[in-house]
Amino acid sequence: MERITYFVDVLLPLPLPGYFTYRIPHDFSSEVKFGTRVVVPFGKSKLYSALVVRVHTDAPKQVNTKYILALIDEQPVVSEKQFELWQWLSHYYMCEIGEVMAIALPSALKIASETKIMLSPEFDGDISTFMPREISVVEALSYRSAVTVDEMAKIAGVQKIIPVIKSLVEKGAVITDEEIRDPYKPKVENYLSLTNNFTNEQAFYKLLDDLGKSKRNAKQVDLLLSFFMQLQERKEEDKPINFALSLPKKEILTRANVSPSRVETLITKGFLKEEQVKVSRLSSYDSYDETANIALSEEQQVAMRQILSQFEDKQTVLLHGVTGSGKTEIYIKLIDKVLSEGKQVLYLLPEIALTSQIVNRLRRYFGDRVGVYHSRFNEFERVEIWNKVLNPDDFSQESSKYQLILGARSALLLPYQNLGLIIVDEEHDASYKQYDPAPRYHARDSAIVLANMHNAKTLLGTATPSLESYYNAKQGKYGLVELTKRYAESMLPEIWLVDLVKATRQKKIEGHFSQFLIEHIEQALANKEQVIIFQNRRGFALRLFCNTCQTMPMCIHCDVSLTYHKRSSLLKCHYCGYAIEVPSECPTCHSKDIEMKGFGTEKVEDFLQERFPEARIARMDLDTTRSKTGYQKIIADFENQQTDILVGTQMVTKGLDFDRVSVVGILNADNLLSYPDFRSFERAFQTLAQVSGRAGRKQIPGKVIIQSYNTAHPALEYVVGNDYQAMYNHQMAERQQFKYPPCNRLIKLTLKHHKEEYVTAAGNELALLLQQAFPGRILGPEFPLVSRIQNQYLKDFWIKLDKNQQLDIEKAKLKALIEHFRSHSQYKSVRVVVNVDA
Repeated sequence: MERITYFVDVLLPLPLPGYFTYRIPHDFSSEVKFGTRVVVPFGKSKLYSALVVRVHTDAPKQVNTKYILALIDEQPVVSEKQFELWQWLSHYYMCEIGEVMAIALPSALKIASETKIMLSPEFDGDISTFMPREISVVEALSYRSAVTVDEMAKIAGVQKIIPVIKSLVEKGAVITDEEIRDPYKPKVENYLSLTNNFTNEQAFYKLLDDLGKSKRNAKQVDLLLSFFMQLQERKEEDKPINFALSLPKKEILTRANVSPSRVETLITKGFLKEEQVKVSRLSSYDSYDETANIALSEEQQVAMRQILSQFEDKQTVLLHGVTGSGKTEIYIKLIDKVLSEGKQVLYLLPEIALTSQIVNRLRRYFGDRVGVYHSRFNEFERVEIWNKVLNPDDFSQESSKYQLILGARSALLLPYQNLGLIIVDEEHDASYKQYDPAPRYHARDSAIVLANMHNAKTLLGTATPSLESYYNAKQGKYGLVELTKRYAESMLPEIWLVDLVKATRQKKIEGHFSQFLIEHIEQALANKEQVIIFQNRRGFALRLFCNTCQTMPMCIHCDVSLTYHKRSSLLKCHYCGYAIEVPSECPTCHSKDIEMKGFGTEKVEDFLQERFPEARIARMDLDTTRSKTGYQKIIADFENQQTDILVGTQMVTKGLDFDRVSVVGILNADNLLSYPDFRSFERAFQTLAQVSGRAGRKQIPGKVIIQSYNTAHPALEYVVGNDYQAMYNHQMAERQQFKYPPCNRLIKLTLKHHKEEYVTAAGNELALLLQQAFPGRILGPEFPLVSRIQNQYLKDFWIKLDKNQQLDIEKAKLKALIEHFRSHSQYKSVRVVVNVDA
């Protein structure tokens, strides 16, 4: 009977449209299924791990369809709902689905490089059953350690070399290099256990007695006693000791203080046996508190009931609660309810810095059911977290499944099985939007879509809602619940504005601090209270300025000045990382009359250390938190009152909860207010209100001191009055007038090329096409504020679409227009970046 030939459509982690079809070898056609990875040849000399999307019998039109070379997984590494989200992200954010796969899968689950082949170490040299072409390949490899596919085709004189190599791989004569091996390696540790003759209590005690009769065996007895003590510690309540249990060898040796040779002796005598056990790289935690112990205030109870009530007919609810109103306690109660139903919960946070504090709180209640996922984990740890969300029994020593996942926006892309709730904390935060690389998705909006796919609910929480979310709530699309009072009757902080123009004229400025702020810092330190200082620029000085020729050292790759970092004594570019040593004279005119202008967190920290030598000062910005545990140490020290003053960038504004902060100083609010973006007013209000909310969160009254050269700015008035509604009304009037979100949809196009003239010509041509397709709705082309980044010149367009227009039709029109534009040979090298909901 003729065997059925199966084909497979696979997805590659590349920015290419659609899927690719390969033939499945008969010997493992039954093992290939959706969501598994297979190794496929692609192009002339590349192998990739590809994701199986569909298995079928529809023979493709092209002749000589390539075979898949190997099967990597026995079980799927992605879930169907997860893949459905990938498809939505690709469609909505106008990118290729391969680009979604590239950022979603941990790097340890992706394989790609030039394929090299070599003789298998297990090949016995028998070529009696080989075909002539196969013999040619084997002979060629006997003289070389490794050869690329292209090189082998030339050496062996065989044009279609892949089938020959595939056949030799199947016969065990040839292997390829790392590409067909999964780069992920499980962590293994050596474990010890008693042999079968001694796994009952009487036999074990007799063994100890027999060995104890000779002083020569004293170290062996010590080792067995250490083993026994650890068995006792692991004994379950009301149950006898399990003498058959395996224990970590390293731990036993450390506690017994004996050399490894003693273990070898006991193994040789047949008393112990040793085995390698796959263990998790992730830490284990026990819960030690009950959610029933959380006492909600009357207002929190009302909010909880309103959320549950609105969830009955709304998929999404916005929880608008002032800073310190106790939103986290409500989250914990909701999480407990969903977990008790056997469902998963995703808790999204905008910054990794936030996770270290909230994780500790949640692990008190949910222990090992809590998993954390963000970019600071190494590639192998990410795979283990991925597997614990997808496959609960991946580790023999630890079979708990993550039911509650905390993480930044990338946690959205994990393979969830049955989500019941997604919490998006600080939903207003700009960090939820990914700008590069594609997909340029917004985690908040994508979370709502993912929740709908699982028939789950989404709770958006913040003290300063985004205009988009509050607009949707006012329109009835989302439910709305409001908390207007702080928890435990603590008061909102007093907010003071300091006019820097007046303070400078009156000579009441010290460094970049007003005398008013200095006095309040002194008072806080005298009262053993803590201070947070916010400056939204890192580094020491923003630029090095020549007073003779009026120039500044610039990045050679980007159109920005270099920022001075005192600790490393370098001038650095914050866009591409380019750095140079600090010059002793002007590089342009060689004048010695150069000085530092502007200031960042590093300079603020230096000033405070000189001004308050007894104070313990820490800095939290990108430079001090690059390590995996950088955030945790800084936050833990501040939480435990081991730090008196914390200086930071926007990282200190986002949801952190400290008991003894009485003063928050904002050094230069004008940096936020003057940024040329239609969202700058909204974001300035949100940032200032959020950082103000770090003060006076418990019984200690808080003061917030905002320094500005323009104290009459409306955004500052709204912050002082804690008047979100007034800010919302003010901004919505402008957004409606000028047709910006949330009243309209916005798509941004960016042209990129390493030659300025190419970008300018392409921009002019694309402008004509866009104006014809979307008359009256185009802004641009314009150079952005930073017009060159990493040697790529940029030009921007914005397309404003009415809310009542069918977005899919408009996007299809835009996609066709871009393809038509790219079909012109002179513009093929110009990259077009599409950013939906920019």
